[in-house]
Amino acid sequence: MYKYQMMFNEMERKMERRIFKEGDKIPSIQTLAEQYGCSKSTVLRMLSELEKRHMIYSIPKSGYYVVKGKHGDEGAASSIMLDFAASTPDPDVFPYLDFQQCINKAIDTYKNNLFRYGTQQGLPSLIRIVQKHLASHQVFTNERNIVITSGIQQALFILSSIPFPNGKKKILVEQPCYHLFIAILETGNIPAVGIQRTAEGIDLEELERIFRTEDIKLFYTMSRFQVPLGTAYSRQEKQKIVELARKYDVLIVEDDHLADLEQDRKRDPLFAYDTSSHVIYLKSYSKVIFPGLRIGVAVIPDALVEIFVRYKKLQDIDSSMLSQGALEIYLKSRMFERHKEKIRSSYARRASIMATCLKEHAGRSNGLFTFYPPDQPSIHTHISLQARIPLSLLLARLQKQSILLEPIDKHYLSSFPKANVLKLNASQVKEDEIAGGIAKIAEELRRI
Repeated sequence: MYKYQMMFNEMERKMERRIFKEGDKIPSIQTLAEQYGCSKSTVLRMLSELEKRHMIYSIPKSGYYVVKGKHGDEGAASSIMLDFAASTPDPDVFPYLDFQQCINKAIDTYKNNLFRYGTQQGLPSLIRIVQKHLASHQVFTNERNIVITSGIQQALFILSSIPFPNGKKKILVEQPCYHLFIAILETGNIPAVGIQRTAEGIDLEELERIFRTEDIKLFYTMSRFQVPLGTAYSRQEKQKIVELARKYDVLIVEDDHLADLEQDRKRDPLFAYDTSSHVIYLKSYSKVIFPGLRIGVAVIPDALVEIFVRYKKLQDIDSSMLSQGALEIYLKSRMFERHKEKIRSSYARRASIMATCLKEHAGRSNGLFTFYPPDQPSIHTHISLQARIPLSLLLARLQKQSILLEPIDKHYLSSFPKANVLKLNASQVKEDEIAGGIAKIAEELRRI
């Protein structure tokens, strides 16, 4: 990320946290250059970006001032519902203006293509950019294996429908897991079995038993930032899972939808350990930019590319050319790198605050609930409740206190036993509201 982009993110964060409030004069160009150890031209570029986004304005011979923001009455904050249920990105970190520029540019660049259908596999120029972007996540693949999809959801629907070379029929899913994949399986009456996943991972001996004795076509999993638990596999677990997949000829579908939130460059996906083409890698751009983008990426083995693309064509002919063109420009211009750093930093702070609060309250809950802090805190996480605590009553009472949560049932196959788990997501909760919300949850648990 360029120096001016890093400075931009920091100035924007100060405005969001009201260190710089509307009407405040920001430090001079000379002061900022000294503070950040950069040239005045770099500062001017950063200020120009802030001006273009109507975040500051200049007064000749006076300086730069903060534009009136969207902050309402601070005293009204207590009446706002704290939403620990939603998993969508925080609207305050959406790159509205940046992406608007990219859409306008895409219309100009691809105006002729917008009047005809695109290629079934995706916009070729976007695929080339995505190939390089995937390599930064240790996903090295050829262009012919990359398919642009209308979100990860479409990729999952296709993979659950097409026949696989191994000739098997059943799908194995970790429990709990992504609720919309559960819905795909149960709505389509697709044979599925589950394997329990907890804060400690999955039982690898049980995984091998299922691979050996059941007719498993594919195993769907999230190696990091697992939804809804927020957990991650260790390196040893990833290597073992990939080895078992090769041994028993099971395809792994790795949903790495939050890969861009990873802060440890040494944490690689399952795909990086695969040497036998048994891992299908899925990545989302919608989850870190905005959900309406509806662009996902599937890295498909050679043996499945043709049938995958054929099924995709039957569903939607091709994914939105306008979205693909705008995303290509967004990635190529490095706007995405600036946004990724912004959302990663924002979510990392919220995840850290939530983990610290949960650990503190769990320590004095007298065993009412347990929390296992992950190596890397996640924006979504969970606590395990005592079996005697009625989850539905807890959720209803918290809602009366303006704390919104939802049950975990939809993340399980209907036939699989459900754990008494409370899932929490802080992507829609502000940093300064997390501690108060967690305190209310802990207090209500004690009352129940």
